[in-house]
Amino acid sequence: MPPSLIKSYADLGFEVHQVYGLTESCGPGCVIGPDDAMSHIGSTGKAFFHTDIRIVDEHGVDVASGVAGEILIRGRHIMAGYWNRPEATAETIVDGWLHTGDIAVRDADGFVYIQDRIKDMIISGGENVYPAEIEDVLLSHPGIADVAVVGIPSAKWGESPLAVVVRADPELDEAAVLVHCEGKLARYKLPKRAVFVDAIPRTPTGKALKRVLREQFSVAAPE
Repeated sequence: MPPSLIKSYADLGFEVHQVYGLTESCGPGCVIGPDDAMSHIGSTGKAFFHTDIRIVDEHGVDVASGVAGEILIRGRHIMAGYWNRPEATAETIVDGWLHTGDIAVRDADGFVYIQDRIKDMIISGGENVYPAEIEDVLLSHPGIADVAVVGIPSAKWGESPLAVVVRADPELDEAAVLVHCEGKLARYKLPKRAVFVDAIPRTPTGKALKRVLREQFSVAAPE
């Protein structure tokens, strides 16, 4: 859940409980209650009961606190495998650890923060850019109702972030979207373009169909 949305719910008096997991984990990987949700804004909590969590680099080596890596889950509740897909199972479950495909960091107190999906990560000028971070900044703009950020080709940087925006304010223009990000993100994370749509295409569970957006908006970014 975006930190801005957590704060909005808290301001309305709602208790925030978050659970992190996926279909393959067959249950929670991490959980956080209302007290910790407010003191560790944006965290999905710590490992659930009888569950182990690791965060590793691309070589499978555990990373230090504050360093991003893939989150792995181990527990008796994770799936045995994909039906009639032994190769996919072998890629996803390695030595008993479920590879989630999600990027996360763990702070010094052990709280896990999900950053994005590995497949959605943008590599711009050799730097890893996580769209979810940009999306949260954009959603703090009152004129933006919904947004998804994807990478588009860049001759100079390889990829650059593109903001696909659903307006809440019909007068909102591209310049206002781009200016809103300045000073809130590192320069290499700033979106180079913004385009407007009536709705973000999503799966039945609410996940943005970023593959569709990348195909729809494949025009190179300005340098």
